[in-house]
Amino acid sequence: MKRLLIVLGAAGLLVGASSCATEKETDGSVAPVVATELPPAPTTPDTEAPAATEPPVTEPPRAPVGPAGTVADLLALDRPVILTHAGGENTYPHSTPFAFAESIVDGVDVLDFDVRLTADGVVVVHHDSDTERTADQQITVYESTYDEVHALDNAYWFTAECTCDGQPDDAYLYRGVRTGEVEPPAGYTAEDFAITDFGVIIDRYPGWVLNIEIKASDEEGIATADALATLLTEKEALDRSIVTSFDDDVVAHFHEIAPTVTMTPGLQMSTDFVLSGVVPPDWAPIMQVPPVYEGLEVFTPEYVAAAKAAGLLTWVWPNGEGEDVAGYTALLDAGADGVNASDPAAGVEALTTFLGS
Repeated sequence: MKRLLIVLGAAGLLVGASSCATEKETDGSVAPVVATELPPAPTTPDTEAPAATEPPVTEPPRAPVGPAGTVADLLALDRPVILTHAGGENTYPHSTPFAFAESIVDGVDVLDFDVRLTADGVVVVHHDSDTERTADQQITVYESTYDEVHALDNAYWFTAECTCDGQPDDAYLYRGVRTGEVEPPAGYTAEDFAITDFGVIIDRYPGWVLNIEIKASDEEGIATADALATLLTEKEALDRSIVTSFDDDVVAHFHEIAPTVTMTPGLQMSTDFVLSGVVPPDWAPIMQVPPVYEGLEVFTPEYVAAAKAAGLLTWVWPNGEGEDVAGYTALLDAGADGVNASDPAAGVEALTTFLGS
């Protein structure tokens, strides 16, 4: 038991919508930029098709997709949901507007964000305290202005295999789009590859549920919580937001200033439930946990039974392991009420298979 507590505490294991596992890690209402319809099917020559020798293959129906509206509407679906972890960091550049738009095309239910505060008080979508891991320059977000942060190329280190350095130049698929050196993909602009004001994203997707983690703790975390609560109130997005932080003091502070927002428990509160069965308050009904850490299984049948008995929902973030259809399907089969997928298309495919089984 003591070893479990140490592992959970040291790792910040049991809470957080967005723990990143990449090789380089150290530590407005307007329509989407890209239409959410799939492109038209290619035309075929006007020739007679050969006679079919077998019955046509019918694809299984996709899982129900699209904006749920509010958190209450989402939960009323009464089925597991798929979140896009930081926009789908294994498939698209971490936390970029491009990633969120592409994830919506993939069919996810919930958009997942890490947020931080700039020196001039703008809430931005970004995971790390600095920009080294994803961008072309290293600056500290809380010590920099929004203009300074927003100017960076936030897809600089993204490749199809990892967000990392040391790869051939042509492996960096979107490098230079933000700075105008490379043409953006069809339907997008350079702005879609930047570190962006969270308010812009809220306006862009007015019908989507937002899963939000405040990354900072202590004084910076409290300041970020204050700014986030103000922003969500101004955007009339309180009822479609779920907010969390590793820091229980930040979670408690946010609940105090925005008491109608659905929350995920902080680290200590989550640990208390896992180890001692202390049920979180009713304003924090969604647990967010990883399945395994350092060989220690957390998302166990015993945990699932206890959570369901307590009326808690569990959204699992795989933390870089099993990020494929099989892995996501296994989590759903084991009782996950949601999967925060770094490969959103694979997550949607897994959910479709699960619902059809």
